[in-house]
Amino acid sequence: MIDEFEHLKGAVMKDVNTATVILAAGHGTRMKSALPKVMHQIGGRAMIAHVIDTAASLSPDRLVVVIGDHAPQIGDFAKDIDPNISVAVQSPPQGTGHAVMQAMPALEGFSGAVLVLYADTPLVTAATLSALAKEIEDGAAVAVLGFTPNAPGAYGRLKRDANGALLAIVEAKDASEDELAITLCNSGVMAIDSAFLNKRLNDIDANNAKGEYYLTDLVELARNDKLRCAIIEADETEVLGVNSRVELAEAETEFQNRMRQKVMENGATLADPASVYFSYDTKIGQDVTIGQNVVFGLGVTIGDNAEIKAFSHLEGATIGEGAAIGPFARLRPGATLGRDAKVGNFVEIKKAQIGDGAKVSHLSYIGDADVGADANIGAGTITCNYDGYGKYKTTIGAGAFVGSNSSLVAPVTIGDGAYVGSGSVITKDVAPDDLAVARGRQSAIKGWAARFRKSKQK
Repeated sequence: MIDEFEHLKGAVMKDVNTATVILAAGHGTRMKSALPKVMHQIGGRAMIAHVIDTAASLSPDRLVVVIGDHAPQIGDFAKDIDPNISVAVQSPPQGTGHAVMQAMPALEGFSGAVLVLYADTPLVTAATLSALAKEIEDGAAVAVLGFTPNAPGAYGRLKRDANGALLAIVEAKDASEDELAITLCNSGVMAIDSAFLNKRLNDIDANNAKGEYYLTDLVELARNDKLRCAIIEADETEVLGVNSRVELAEAETEFQNRMRQKVMENGATLADPASVYFSYDTKIGQDVTIGQNVVFGLGVTIGDNAEIKAFSHLEGATIGEGAAIGPFARLRPGATLGRDAKVGNFVEIKKAQIGDGAKVSHLSYIGDADVGADANIGAGTITCNYDGYGKYKTTIGAGAFVGSNSSLVAPVTIGDGAYVGSGSVITKDVAPDDLAVARGRQSAIKGWAARFRKSKQK
């Protein structure tokens, strides 16, 4: 053993390589869902995808996902994210050590730090994982991620020596009163030197109450080999594991808090941060102002100096610099607003390009359309884009003016600078600079109202 692990006894490894094993074989019965636990979403993205993204940010040499045979779709999903991900199957599940054993063939020939993560612990940061790998680089055989919870309860305790190195992981059910008083707990996330892992993983046994192979037993094996084990500490929110819908909501809250802080640190103003909700891929520019109760679905990009007013909902939309949205606006996938465009209250935009400086200010639906620069769409205007079978396009030229309560029956084109009279139903193209009026001619019957009222009074 001494020769094999000499690099762990004082020497510092240079440019350590990393590999990542993500454990995703649990059944997640407490979720009470037909959807596998790790496929439940936080910020619009599956938990396992968050973990894969974080691991991938470290550019690991290998990335392995260990799944159970009850949920092959998890492996398919991981492969969709990155075809180079290896998928191993643990069947039946026999503990964390057994799960990593299933991943070992995919790690054959690898040398460096092996990070072991959990697909239901989606908030661990890349900085924390780098710190764990650095401990392996600096000579530790095992580095464990610890945290100090408000209620240590059933968590395993981390015992340290006088220098802060990890002595042992003591399960709560096996701990003495003094050991239960320890507040530093085991998250399960760890980094392991590959040479040590290859040599000692199969020495883990299942001689315990559950008959399972515990990866944490590697700490005792390393100490027996006179090797150093390290601890990296994280905040409790970072190692939050999700086993129930309640914990999923807690993880969502933490994710949203991180996003809010990131957005504000990058130069946006949130009038009421707690009421604004982001997706994992939301992109917000500088000097953007966001009002209360705004929801960003997937695929939203907001340009600099834009304003998103209260109670607006955006999804799959791109907003240009200086544009103004809302209040109470809904932007659906394919909505694109140019510079200084305006979409006002109770307006819905879907798969439509709104040009620079164009205005759709009130109570309108614009779908499957191109609206030219500086056009003005009056209140109550709709594009009639669907006939029950197909979707059709409406084109409104630059500088056009569409009067209130108009219906534009697609496919139809309103030329540059044209006017549409209020209340019109437009079924034919309107040439540039023309006025189109398509409504019944107004007529008056003298005295009719007075005679009507008198007849009702008899």
